[in-house]
Amino acid sequence: MTRTLALVLSAFLPVAAVAADGAAPDETAYIRPAGDSDLNEFLWTHRPIVVFADTPADPRFQQQIDMLLEGEDMMRDRDVIVLTDTDPSARSPIRMQLRPRGFAMVFVDKDGVVKLRKPTPWSVREISRSIDKTPLREREVRERR
Repeated sequence: MTRTLALVLSAFLPVAAVAADGAAPDETAYIRPAGDSDLNEFLWTHRPIVVFADTPADPRFQQQIDMLLEGEDMMRDRDVIVLTDTDPSARSPIRMQLRPRGFAMVFVDKDGVVKLRKPTPWSVREISRSIDKTPLREREVRERR
């Protein structure tokens, strides 16, 4: 019995250490840094909204993130995931692919096509209307009925 308990505890201790450390990325996070992510990771599973800025202190960046947090339920219903990139010098793969200038909000549909590119913050209502007009979203709504 003690050997079994020791085996079980030794299996779970590394998992608990990673969870407490926070080193492992949260795959269910609604807003996450773009980091070394690639847009191909989200093909057919999520609709990435990428928010770029030259610094996290940019008021437009803060305003966009605040609006996206307020409408999180609406965005999650549409399979949206928000990626942030506030370090131009890091030259992340997503930044190299989308090539923003300063602040930018970019909506990429599930098929990997850029559907919307805005130089100013957009409300969740405006973003959700743009998403709902796409053929993929219209098909999803029809299939749910």
